[in-house]
Amino acid sequence: MRALTASTRAELLRLRKWPAFWIVLGTWILLNLTFAYLFNYLAYTTGDSSRMSNGQPREVLLEQMLPAAVPEVFTQGMAMFGGALMLVLGALAVGSGYGWGTWKTVLTQGPSRAAAIGGVVVGLAVTVVALVLVAFVIDTGVAAVIASTQGQSLALPSASRILLGIGSGAAILGMWTLAGALIGAVARGPSLAVGLGLVWVLVVENLLRGVAGILSPIRALTDHLPGTAAGSLAGSLRTTTGPATPGVLDILTRGESLIVLSAYVALFAAGTIWLIRRRDMI
Repeated sequence: MRALTASTRAELLRLRKWPAFWIVLGTWILLNLTFAYLFNYLAYTTGDSSRMSNGQPREVLLEQMLPAAVPEVFTQGMAMFGGALMLVLGALAVGSGYGWGTWKTVLTQGPSRAAAIGGVVVGLAVTVVALVLVAFVIDTGVAAVIASTQGQSLALPSASRILLGIGSGAAILGMWTLAGALIGAVARGPSLAVGLGLVWVLVVENLLRGVAGILSPIRALTDHLPGTAAGSLAGSLRTTTGPATPGVLDILTRGESLIVLSAYVALFAAGTIWLIRRRDMI
């Protein structure tokens, strides 16, 4: 346990000193604010319910920008775009160790392999939880400013709703981050891992779900893909009707989504540890 704690601290220090780490996290925060609030606010103030706001009426746009709607709103972009960025982070965190040769140094001179690899997994988990909490606080602050300028209620969502939103966000982003880590271990490098991961998130899953609409026998598979589970969990938080954010689905129930995501988290974490510990010849 002491070795795992030391490895986790070392991994968090490495991530904090890495410019790519802050670029990925900063990009997600910026995209989150842009699509969740900036475009909707512009559509609301101009009275133009165009594609920029998915054609939502002005009253719905305003409701979605209030503090009470933060748990629903800040998870909507996590299923696809946020997940893609966190997959990139996971792939870079693990895959870069091969390109830089740091895995060789750590695994031959550092702590045990289990502790070293476990430190990376725990460090990524801590990063995901911290990112979700920061995003929630920032979104709540922005929503409070919008509510005050529009003379609307500043009431926060219930405690259970807050916990549900934060937990759902951590589950979604955590799953994609560990998926990236596993791909980085399989590809043994960052570039190929990032490319493969993005193609899967943004292209392959959408194509498979489209094919499932024609060939129903494969629907059981597509209904339990990582992106389907993540999108369904985000969709279970929706309280409004109308067009959903890309990647947000209603295929699985909230309970089913959590079970599937938990299974993927365990599978991706175990797969990453196993590949680096057993298969790599250092």
